[in-house]
Amino acid sequence: MDSRTHDTRNGFPAGGPSGHRALATEAVHAGREDLVALGLHAPPLDLSTTYPSPDSRGEAARLDAFAADGAELVGPPVYGRLGNPTVARFETALARLEGTESAVAFASGMAALSAVLLARGALGLRHVVAVRPLYGCSDHLLTAGLLGSEVTWTDPAGIEEALRPDTGLVMVESPANPTLAEVDLRAVAHACGSIPLLVDNTFATPVLQRPVEQGARLVLHSATKYLGGHGDVMGGVVACDEELARRLRQVRFATGGVLHPLAGYLLLRGLATLPVRVRAASATAAELARRLAADPRIARVHYPRIGGAMVAFEVHGDPHAVIAGVRLITPAVSLGSVDTLIQHPASISHRIVDAEDRRGAGVSDRLLRLSVGLEDVEDLWADLERSLGAEQVGGDRRREEMAGR
Repeated sequence: MDSRTHDTRNGFPAGGPSGHRALATEAVHAGREDLVALGLHAPPLDLSTTYPSPDSRGEAARLDAFAADGAELVGPPVYGRLGNPTVARFETALARLEGTESAVAFASGMAALSAVLLARGALGLRHVVAVRPLYGCSDHLLTAGLLGSEVTWTDPAGIEEALRPDTGLVMVESPANPTLAEVDLRAVAHACGSIPLLVDNTFATPVLQRPVEQGARLVLHSATKYLGGHGDVMGGVVACDEELARRLRQVRFATGGVLHPLAGYLLLRGLATLPVRVRAASATAAELARRLAADPRIARVHYPRIGGAMVAFEVHGDPHAVIAGVRLITPAVSLGSVDTLIQHPASISHRIVDAEDRRGAGVSDRLLRLSVGLEDVEDLWADLERSLGAEQVGGDRRREEMAGR
C-alpha cells in the first residue's frame, strides 16, 4: 500500500508541491519537521514531569480552556500528565500515518481502549456493539463491564440491528486476534450510521490499511506491537478526529494513563522503520503460510487477504508439543517484534475469554499464533518443521501407549 498522506497538524507541512507524501517518507519525517530549525538531527527526549510556570494567571486561563474542551495546550508544557513534547511528536507522526486529525497516546493499548469507553460512557452512551474475535483482554473488559459498559456481541451483518439509543461505540478488529478474520470495514461503517466505529488496527498497521479511509472514526493500536517493533516498549494510541481526541485527553489527564516520554521516544523511532519491517516480515509470513498449508500435519491455516506478518494455524496433533519444540522461534505472548514469536491463544492471550465464547469465535484449542519477525525464511521453516516433527513423534507414542492399555 503506497498511501499518500495530507496534514498540517501542529503547523507542520505535509511536504511536496501537492501537500502529499508517501507513507514511507512520512514514517521517517512526521513529527520531526521542526528539528532543523532547532539545530537538531535526532528528536530530543524530554523527561520532565513539571515545567516552570512564572505566569500563573496565564496558566490558569490555559488550564480552564483545557478543562472546558480538552484542546491541546498552546504554549509551553505545564505538567507531564497534561502532555509531553516527546510524546506529542509520536502522536503527530501516528496521526499522519493513519490519516487522522489527531492521536492520543496512552500507557498501553488497554489504557487507550479504557479511555475510549470512559469518554463515551461519560456522555451516557455506555452500550457497545462488538464483533468477535477481539484481543482477549479487550473481550474481557467489555464482557465484564468493568467500566460500566454493556456489550452486545454480534456478527458484522447484525450490527445495524444491535444499535440502541444509548450505543456509544461499535468495535471490530480486522485482521482479528488471533484468527486473522477480516471484516468489510466500509460495510461495517455504513451499518454504524452516526455511531463511531472503532477499529483495532494493531495487526495491519497503517502500512496495510487505514481504517479512516473506510469510514472508521477511531483507530486503536497496541503500540507495544508493530509501532514499537522491538519488544522493548509498552504503549497504546488512538488515532481519531480532533473532537474525539479532546475527550480522550481529558480522560487521560483525569485517570493518569499517560505514555512515558521514553516510550514516546522509542515509539517515534520505531515508526521510522515501520513500513520496511512490516513489508519484510509480511513477505516471510506469506511464504510460511504457503508451506504450512501444504503440510499434512496442519489442519488449517489462517492468513489475511491484505497480508501481514501474522499467521495462525491449527495442528492435527498436540499444539503444546509444537510450542515446546521450537528452538529459534520464541514461545511468548505479544507480537510485532523483529524476532518471531509463537503462542497458544487458548492457553494465554484468550484464556480470560469464556471457553464457549472463545471457541464460538473460532479460537480452537489446536490453534497456534505465529508473529513472524525478520529472520531468514529458511531458518524459520526449519525450526517449524522440527517442532512439528517432534509433535508428530510424540503424538504417535501417546497413541501407541493408549492402544496398549
